[in-house]
Amino acid sequence: MIILGEDSQRTQGKDAQSMNISAGQAVAESVRTTLGPKGMDKMLVDSGGSVVVTNDGVTILGEMDIDHPAANMIVEVSETQEDEVADGTTTAVVVAGELLDQAEELIDQDVHATTIAQGYRQAAEKAKEILEENAIEVSEDDRDTLVKIAETAMTGKGAESSKDLLAELVVDAVLAVRDDAGIDIDNVSVEKVVGGSIDNSELVEGVIVDKERVHENMPFGVEDANVALFDGALEVRETEIDAEVNVTDPDQLQQFLDQEEKQLKEMVDQLVDVGADVVFVGDGIDDMAQHYLAKEGILAVRRAKSSDLTRLARATGGNVVGSLDDVEADDLGFAGSVAQKDIGGDERIFVEDVEDAKSVTLILRGGTDHVVDELERAIDDSLGVVQTTLEDGRVLPGGGASETELSMELGEFASSVGGREQLAIEAFTEALDVIPRTLAENAGLDPIESLVNLRKEHADGDFAAGLDAYTGEIVNMEDDGVVEPLRVKTQAIESATEAAVMILRIDDVIAAGDLKGGGSDDDGDDAGAPGGGMGGGMGGGMGGMGGMGGAM
Repeated sequence: MIILGEDSQRTQGKDAQSMNISAGQAVAESVRTTLGPKGMDKMLVDSGGSVVVTNDGVTILGEMDIDHPAANMIVEVSETQEDEVADGTTTAVVVAGELLDQAEELIDQDVHATTIAQGYRQAAEKAKEILEENAIEVSEDDRDTLVKIAETAMTGKGAESSKDLLAELVVDAVLAVRDDAGIDIDNVSVEKVVGGSIDNSELVEGVIVDKERVHENMPFGVEDANVALFDGALEVRETEIDAEVNVTDPDQLQQFLDQEEKQLKEMVDQLVDVGADVVFVGDGIDDMAQHYLAKEGILAVRRAKSSDLTRLARATGGNVVGSLDDVEADDLGFAGSVAQKDIGGDERIFVEDVEDAKSVTLILRGGTDHVVDELERAIDDSLGVVQTTLEDGRVLPGGGASETELSMELGEFASSVGGREQLAIEAFTEALDVIPRTLAENAGLDPIESLVNLRKEHADGDFAAGLDAYTGEIVNMEDDGVVEPLRVKTQAIESATEAAVMILRIDDVIAAGDLKGGGSDDDGDDAGAPGGGMGGGMGGGMGGMGGMGGAM
């Protein structure tokens, strides 16, 4: 009985598991060399010739055109990690790949995938308990620790050379936008400027709007400005239905024009009456309205984005109004300075010197587009971890310290579990060793020696002992200020475990077309068996993942 179409492909049992495990491992290997302060960068070139140079895990995986469904499950791990905590994406993916690698050995020993999954879940729960018990409390007033956390997130990225300055800016930005509702990083706007050096980057306590004044006779700047925010148009509204007006006399046409001009003048007068010195308009501004605004000395900006109006409202304390008839003096915001300035060859409107900036702007400078793009990715990670730390108030030492401690404590836990699940928990502990081992490898150190020395320090009771990738020594990471939020670690373990378990539980893959994407051989047979067909499945091997041929 033929159930599937002739183009369909079905892979079952260990072949299916092996194929999916290989796909997950391939994705993990693609980002493994980027881990840690000595991690290398990847150059990704798309079909249009656009180039991205980065060592940010989620960016690398997002840029690669991956077709294999199991591989995409691992990519989702990095995306989840990025969405939840903004950092630790490479760690999560590498751990997921290693969990699959360890599971493959158990499957070869006839340990059932369900047993492995159960053991992995038990190990992950115990790991989170251990991390929470050992987490270090951080007060929101402990600025030095917050700066160290921001620096740790930047280490190994393009921002590292100026991380002292940038970390201070990041902490200032996050603390500035904090309010009773919490911390919304969307209120920290990042403006990239090509030109100058990274050290020229600065924090503007206010908003920069990528617009210019609409009329040349308007002032370039206004001091002690009352700011009106209008989400509408300074134009005469058109009728909502088609209408035809017959003009039989030139005077009638003039009356129409005079009436339109009068309406525009009244709109401007409404702004003048409430005391507005600057107006940001969400839609267009009629030429005649521009003339009257300039005549009154009001600086106006048109077609401001809704997000800009919202940020301006938070920064100046004003309200966004939808109708000029409703605008009152209480709706106006205040800024000590609103001015059009040149930045990197572009004219933009700076709204600054506000009383309590709940919306701020980070200006990032760099010599090339690639530099500022990578700088922005590092800053995004840094903003996210500082936000997470302030929300949770708990951190863990970095440098492989947490993973080493987990590996040792979970080894003892495995003995207490017994049964075949013990084998899976032991495999989980070995998988966690991949983090300190990879940190050592990427730093050019002996991974075995580093791991042995790490375990010795932890056996002596030093939970914070981690690997200094620059010196190769085992040091106290807490004392060195190399710390990261607790949630970064717990989320990485949780996401990696769930993805690995999901892949392991798949024993039948039914595809409508050629899963491997490698075409057929000369005899018309599928190009490669499932277990060995991952070269085709990942776009011709890791060197050509989805058309990123020279990228890796």
